[in-house]
Amino acid sequence: MPRINHIAIKVPDLAEATRLYEGVFGFRYVTTVESPGRTSRHLTDGYLFLTMIHYHSEASPEADFAGAGPCIHHFGIVVDDPVAYEAKLREQGCEFLSGSGEKLPLKFRPSPGVVAELLAEDSIK
Repeated sequence: MPRINHIAIKVPDLAEATRLYEGVFGFRYVTTVESPGRTSRHLTDGYLFLTMIHYHSEASPEADFAGAGPCIHHFGIVVDDPVAYEAKLREQGCEFLSGSGEKLPLKFRPSPGVVAELLAEDSIK
């Protein structure tokens, strides 16, 4: 059964956001990933991951998927067959923003709706 794996938020300062979520809520550090145009830090509450993304510029690819400035950027859904779910999303008329069922992650937006991302079971850390 598909399930939510993470919530990704766009933050202006990773260090400040990390201090807040670790210090106030006790979320645990998992990893920091450097990617072209962005740095993401992953924390967990033991059930879900909180992914904080700092884009080096608002002009970075994907930075404006959810709008300018700090915001909820997307949420990730783990599925057993990403290609089959991509086909179902196409039938529903979703807008595809990046990736595909074969080249994950696949970011999509229902019309109208919030950006979501498909992930495979083996992508869970």
